[in-house]
Amino acid sequence: MMKILMRLFGSALLFVSAAAGAQQPAAPAGLPPAAAAQIQAQTQAPRPSAGQTQAEKDLEAGYVLGPDDIIEVTVLGQPEFTTRARIKANGTIQLPFIGEQKVEGETALTLASKLADKLRAGGYYAKPVVNVEISSFASRYVTLLGAVGQTGLQPVDRDYHLSEVIARAGGIRPDGADYVTLTRANGEQHDYDFEKLAAGGPEDDPLVHPGDKIYVPEADLYYIYGQVNQPGQFPIKGDMTVRNVIARSGGLTPSGSIKRIKLYRNGQEQKVDLDMKVQAGDVFTVGERFF
Repeated sequence: MMKILMRLFGSALLFVSAAAGAQQPAAPAGLPPAAAAQIQAQTQAPRPSAGQTQAEKDLEAGYVLGPDDIIEVTVLGQPEFTTRARIKANGTIQLPFIGEQKVEGETALTLASKLADKLRAGGYYAKPVVNVEISSFASRYVTLLGAVGQTGLQPVDRDYHLSEVIARAGGIRPDGADYVTLTRANGEQHDYDFEKLAAGGPEDDPLVHPGDKIYVPEADLYYIYGQVNQPGQFPIKGDMTVRNVIARSGGLTPSGSIKRIKLYRNGQEQKVDLDMKVQAGDVFTVGERFF
């Protein structure tokens, strides 16, 4: 019985060895030791995964530096290296010891790693811990104009959806239109329904890119006076009807009459239908009812 078990155990060992040999073939005999070691290492090394390289993933992970950005570079425990500099038009900055360095196209993380390698290779520091902070964003921005809370240049330190950029600018003002015009850097232009930006899919709320322009026009206005609770001028939102106009003004006063509504369009009095669409510049007056 013991002999049978030993034979079975030995067969199992031979099977495992053969399988291991099939997965990791040895280098051909007769090669120099260095060449054989290289072949063996390549055989055992895992294949790189398809898709993005690590550098490409790093660049997507943060703000990509460019001319006129201001950065501060420090080395932990080495105050003499601390440098605050604006990136030149050629994409470089001047640093202690290692001189002019190309930083355009890097992120804070990739640049810190690159500078640490140069300081270590130059023998300046044994184990430098480099930190890069972006003090001012200037090279990658979108332009916001029109009826938003805060117009101007807005830096894009990562991928932002159109709705996020507008939210960062304080949202659309009450007098703003219900759509947003996005003009790409190449001149391509498209209007987006504001209500769909948050609720819709990617096609309704696209990503913005550096150089894009975002414009929110002021809404078209209509005017309403007379026997309503809130007379005045108001923006047209969507496909408004005369019913919506009355409701938006808080309804009629106790003396107001739905039958005594007059509409003046382009200087001419028009017959009023409660379901007719409101147009820019329409003027409504609501008269008193007869008791």
